[in-house]
Amino acid sequence: MVMTLFLAELVGTSILIILGVGVCAGVSLKKSKSNNSGWVVITFGWGLAVAMGAYAVGQYSGAHLNPALTLAFALSGDLAWNLVPTYIIAQIIGAFIGAVIVYFQYLPHWKETKDQVAILDTFATSPAIPHLFGNFISEVIGTFVLVLGIFAIGANEFANGLNPFIVGFLIVSIGMSLGGTTGYAINPARDFGPRLAHALLPIPNKGKSNWGYAWIPIVGPIVGALLASVFYNWAFQSQFLAGSWFVLIGSAIIFVVIYAITKKNSVEKSDINIVK
Repeated sequence: MVMTLFLAELVGTSILIILGVGVCAGVSLKKSKSNNSGWVVITFGWGLAVAMGAYAVGQYSGAHLNPALTLAFALSGDLAWNLVPTYIIAQIIGAFIGAVIVYFQYLPHWKETKDQVAILDTFATSPAIPHLFGNFISEVIGTFVLVLGIFAIGANEFANGLNPFIVGFLIVSIGMSLGGTTGYAINPARDFGPRLAHALLPIPNKGKSNWGYAWIPIVGPIVGALLASVFYNWAFQSQFLAGSWFVLIGSAIIFVVIYAITKKNSVEKSDINIVK
């Protein structure tokens, strides 16, 4: 059997989510031996998860494991646009499968955990302080640093086979420095696939899947990744990519719209408080 691009991205993303969502489950769920072990454990768990997924399938597909990264590579000309749907669909399915496997791994622990927020946080990201514009900016910045870092790592020479490990440490660094605001999805598939699994699986004590927030870890990472691709090629490669103006103008519009929504919500909450 030949490892196709689709299968490689599906398997690699599944490994990423099994180990990444798995560490969140271990830290969050009651009676797990790693319960309450903290944010440092989570960031290292995610960093190693990315590294292992990349080691598994990097030779076949380049191990994007992230729709935002796939779009960034397509914009920079490192991936044919006609392959983008194949990559993204595989990544979303792989993320869903990975989350389902974690569900079975921790099967008796869901019943022991009464905290609905902790259960959802096992699968999906959520903001420490709900603030649409601030949360959106956090995901944009985190993903911008991720993609810029991956481009920079690719431009340097390391010992053979070391690149995925370095990318893993980049994930750890982003998590420790920037991840505390939203849980640093920085990957639409990482959030959407497990959130969908949370919604569909018969998990005891679960609450709602918070779909009202789910678009932030999709739109934010995509905007951040595309801006990073434009910036890297302009600043480091002296190349202004085709489509750059579309990305810049489109991103500006998205920023303005989300800011306006946030401002409107803030005013409405203030009015409600005044009435009370």
